[in-house]
Amino acid sequence: MSLIKTTTRKARKPDTAGDGSPADARQERIRSLDLLDTRLRWLSSWMIHNANHIRPKRDGLKVGGHQASCASMTAIMAALYFHALRPQDKVAVKPHAGPLLHAIHYLLGNQSLEKMQNFRGLGGVQSYPSRTKDSIPVDFSTGSVGLGVAVTAFSSLVQDYLIAHGQLREADAGRMIALMGDAELDEGNIYECLIEGYKHDLRNCWWVVDYNRQSLDSTTADRMFRRFDDIFETCGWRVITLKHGKLQQAAFKRPGGTAIAQWIETCPNAEFAVLTYQGGAAWRERLLADIGTQPHVRELLASFDDEALGRLMTNLGGHCTETLIDAFDSANDDRPTLFIAYTVKGHSLPLAGHKDNHSGMMNPPQIAQLRASLGIAEGEEWEPWAGLGSNVAAQLKAFVDACALAKKPPEPTAPAVPVPARLPVPDGAEQSTQAAFGRILLDLAKSGEALADRIVTTAPDVTQTTNLGAFVNQRGLFRRQELADVFQKAKIPSAQKWAQHAAGQHIELGIAENNFFLMLASLGLAAPHFGTRLLPVGTVYDPFIARGLDALNYGCYQDARFLLVGTPSGITLAAEGGAHQSINTPLIGMGQPNLTYFEPAYADELALMMRWAFADMQQPDGSSAYLRLSTRVIPQIERQDDAWEQDALQGGYWLRRPGPGAEAAIVFTGVVAPEALQAWEQMADDIPGLGLLNVTSPDLLHRGWSASRNARWTDGVRRPSFVENLLGALKPDAGLITVIDGAPGALSWLGAVRGMRVSPLGVDRFGQTGDLPDLYRTYRLDSEAIIEAAADLFVRD
Repeated sequence: MSLIKTTTRKARKPDTAGDGSPADARQERIRSLDLLDTRLRWLSSWMIHNANHIRPKRDGLKVGGHQASCASMTAIMAALYFHALRPQDKVAVKPHAGPLLHAIHYLLGNQSLEKMQNFRGLGGVQSYPSRTKDSIPVDFSTGSVGLGVAVTAFSSLVQDYLIAHGQLREADAGRMIALMGDAELDEGNIYECLIEGYKHDLRNCWWVVDYNRQSLDSTTADRMFRRFDDIFETCGWRVITLKHGKLQQAAFKRPGGTAIAQWIETCPNAEFAVLTYQGGAAWRERLLADIGTQPHVRELLASFDDEALGRLMTNLGGHCTETLIDAFDSANDDRPTLFIAYTVKGHSLPLAGHKDNHSGMMNPPQIAQLRASLGIAEGEEWEPWAGLGSNVAAQLKAFVDACALAKKPPEPTAPAVPVPARLPVPDGAEQSTQAAFGRILLDLAKSGEALADRIVTTAPDVTQTTNLGAFVNQRGLFRRQELADVFQKAKIPSAQKWAQHAAGQHIELGIAENNFFLMLASLGLAAPHFGTRLLPVGTVYDPFIARGLDALNYGCYQDARFLLVGTPSGITLAAEGGAHQSINTPLIGMGQPNLTYFEPAYADELALMMRWAFADMQQPDGSSAYLRLSTRVIPQIERQDDAWEQDALQGGYWLRRPGPGAEAAIVFTGVVAPEALQAWEQMADDIPGLGLLNVTSPDLLHRGWSASRNARWTDGVRRPSFVENLLGALKPDAGLITVIDGAPGALSWLGAVRGMRVSPLGVDRFGQTGDLPDLYRTYRLDSEAIIEAAADLFVRD
């Protein structure tokens, strides 16, 4: 009664042993995988035990780790990594199985003993697989559950994009594989991803579910597992369910076996977990009570002692290497496939089945018993092949050294894409930064520059309203199979001329920001993943950055490189109302590591920043970039020279330089430039030397200031930061009037740089509908509010 359902099968080339017998070679392979299953279980368990019970604890806190979550996946990972995986395949490992990934690379010689011994310590093996913090090859960081699953689908779509554009050979296409816990199937972004994958004809993607039916707090709902089949099959996936191992399958064929198979089929998840924890005697008592009167059942149960019966009842598909390799071999095509591998959480450990085993750990006597059962001598716990005879150890090491993973080359270094010395600045005495953004991209699309060919744009159903439309008209939408624009074909006038074809450079997404940010992350990893550099540009309504913030953080954490454009922003959006008016996004831009936030006021600033972003995205120590733009059309300013540019790229420049001994300055960011300039003009005669500072990046100013202060203690040298030098043009006790269409804290911190007084203006409550004059007056962003804020600096209560 093996539940392995599949629709398309391709025969795998049979293995052969030294005597030419495929059967012998297969059995030898299975024996090797079984040994690796046990080896991975031991190494992961010992790594966690060492960190929690042996290594000194200076802070007295539990180090943690997940022995049970690792044990449920050892056979799956042994069969995948040492049998099914090819060099071009990439894997996202479920967070709690991270120790298994490190154990695998320890056996391969890629991980050091020192880092294993320092699991969850500074510089040691990370709690969860990390591209940027771990030293072993990690294809995808995981940690925020669900995201590491969905990202594999988007990486597969990126792979298809590269193949269609002639930047990757079809023969080099790999599978993007996610190893996931069953509780991750509760994550909503999984299903958003499924829908998007179906729309884009997803292929070359495997998701392997560790279906142990135990989550952090409880057991999984019994009624759900059949629904997963329906959901995934509806979205075009093949579903392969591995419920029974070969021991169970053999027992089911014996007299009385059908009754046991039917009993397992209907046993509630919680009951199965309890009996697993209690062991063979409990299994026997329960089975005799429930089905002992059925023909041949007693005789069948009597043929197993308690230990063997316990082994039989927990011989699920996810713990049987033979069942696993059969399943993986059966999916030898490019159809997306979900493997539901039934497992026991904590399999083969004393924790197996217990409802508290998620964070539970074996105590010293239990780990000692496990060590003894494996024949590992005290003091040899870290030896890769300890407990095996020398011949077996040599054979197993040779098996590991010969696997495809051992031949996987390091991640490639993609060549840089040339970036022009300047990007064109759109003409126009009055412009909005959002409109200027669209025109700069359009000019690039028409330019023939190599840069334009590597730009890939994407948006969550807001392509037109974020001004990507012109670029898409010029470069087309990406689709593997060409699809004509039926409106254009019917000669119906439309501003959108969106031909869909393999050469297209825009990937249209549905209105799900998690998908959007995962797509940006996947595109931004094209260089290390596929050896071809892409320059992703993604646009989203600025307030809805918060809807995908977890996925944005996830992309930045693994150092994916992309240009994020949030537009329109702030209460300046006016009539759209509070639901569409962003407030705290400047603080997000300042607080997000591996993301540099700019907020330009003028079109020439925007062109400068876009050029900088395209170059910085390609630097080894670079980052992603975030531009906060607006639909408000404002007068542009005439430049006398380009001396302002260098300062603008460091975070700010004096639009009106303060005079000697200046007692105050207006400090603004972005779209409120006209109000700041108007207030400056009205107060310049009354406040001698009044300065006007345009902060183009609160993020860079704050980052530089913090780094300068830290350097005193880390490098022994304290050099003034750029923002200190900027504000040094003012008197030490000068006052600052800060104004931004966003959270006032994004600028009010500037007073701490030199101990200056601050009168901050900004938005700290939800917006509402209205026209711009009303909203700016109500939320105190107009020139009158700036003048009143200046008065506050000089009025003594």
